[in-house]
Amino acid sequence: MLLEDLNVVLKVAEFRNITAAATHLNMRTATASAAVKRVEQALGAELFVRTTRSLRLSSAGERFLPTCQEAMSMLANAKQNLKGDTGVIEGELRLGLSSDLGRNVIAPWLDGFMDLHDKITVKLNLSDSNIDFYRDPVDLALRYGTPTDANVYGFKICDVPSLLVASPSYISSHGAPEKFEDLQTHNGLFYQLHDKVYNEWEFFHKGTPLKIKMRGNRTANDGEIVKRWAVAGKGVAVKSGLDACDDILKGRLVTLLPEYQPKSKQLWLICPSRQSITPAVRLFRDMLKERCAECLAQLKEAGVVVESKN
Repeated sequence: MLLEDLNVVLKVAEFRNITAAATHLNMRTATASAAVKRVEQALGAELFVRTTRSLRLSSAGERFLPTCQEAMSMLANAKQNLKGDTGVIEGELRLGLSSDLGRNVIAPWLDGFMDLHDKITVKLNLSDSNIDFYRDPVDLALRYGTPTDANVYGFKICDVPSLLVASPSYISSHGAPEKFEDLQTHNGLFYQLHDKVYNEWEFFHKGTPLKIKMRGNRTANDGEIVKRWAVAGKGVAVKSGLDACDDILKGRLVTLLPEYQPKSKQLWLICPSRQSITPAVRLFRDMLKERCAECLAQLKEAGVVVESKN
């Protein structure tokens, strides 16, 4: 069984389409199809269920592909470790990012990172949904919240304060809340994940946890849209300090009720196995820690309260 054939199988599983996989690998569709057939013949099992309109993993494929992916990753890491001895680090980062953080924070940081490490390539998958490493075309993901899956490996990047924000134009029209209870008279801008709308906001005041059920006329399953509404003066929102950093520093958003701190989060870089932690991943992790620290320090210097008290 050739490694090149296994790589074709993995790409077909990723794209759920032989033609798309062949295009990605710069080969003819017939060549890719022949590679899949050779692997299936060697295994004595069909890895895909084919119809005239679709292709999906068979039960045998669902069992074989995760182990195959891990084995190929181990081989790639072994090759990279040899190259690391020469000081040259290369590899592909297939990275899952949330919409706002990925598009407006991490993507610009990646430009400088890739200028320094021009042998590293990147593929971004932007989505606010939870990552499934065996379904989604990613090898690592940057996510808010402590990982709950014991089967994944991760690095904590930083503690991230959450901030209650609105635009100067909204405050000019509606006034700023002076007391915690005043929040209920303001229009909340809500984030939704699957069927859950996050309209109950959690705060800490002098170490005491508080909750408030907000009312509002706008909800989105995309964190960037929620921030855009806030910048446009449509209401108040709770946003990550990283997501809102640039808008706060440039005056497009201001923080409200500084004595009441929304519940903070942790930012983690996670991957499906220890074998996924390549030298390129470690470089990326170190860059994230450095840039996040710089961003949060800028907020502190600007007078935004970012010390975690919860």
